Amino acid sequence: MSFFQHNPLVVIWFFFGLFWMLPGIFGKRTIQKQTSRSRFLQLALLVGSYVLMAVPDLGWGLLNQPVVPTGRTASAVGYSLLLAGMSFAGWARIFLGGNWSSNVTLKKDHTLVRSGPYRIVRHPIYTGLLVALLGTAIALGPLRCFLGVLLAAVAWKIKSITEEQFMVQQFGDQYTRYRMQVKALVPYIW
Repeated sequence: MSFFQHNPLVVIWFFFGLFWMLPGIFGKRTIQKQTSRSRFLQLALLVGSYVLMAVPDLGWGLLNQPVVPTGRTASAVGYSLLLAGMSFAGWARIFLGGNWSSNVTLKKDHTLVRSGPYRIVRHPIYTGLLVALLGTAIALGPLRCFLGVLLAAVAWKIKSITEEQFMVQQFGDQYTRYRMQVKALVPYIW
């Protein structure tokens, strides 16, 4: 079954995207941003992730084989993870406020956010989005969707490394201590 045949998934991701991008209009002014080359690599991986998850008819062969048995249980687990992940990422987005950008940036009057979900993991937006993508992959089922989650994880890992460099540059020892106290993506583990 394709991504586009799952109308609730399309609707959920569409409205999440609107919620996600519109507040960015009111963000703080950017004073430094990542290079175009590093941004291009991240975007290429995310586009690959999207294609794997959302385009069912590219002659995927074995990649189109189901990993998760279809049925109500898989749908319930998938949608639950999707909504939980989106909620966690949205919570983080609210706490980040005007510091947020789709690119890795430093903003004018950038602040180090350590409250809310940032007490749990340093990159809660990526954690939440990966959980949401995993939920989508479970709801859809094919192997290619899980590979899409993996590609997104690689993209956000690369992006998080750049972010960490910017944060150390901006906040020095304060960020280094934060990094030692709080795991990057998975609480208490990684």
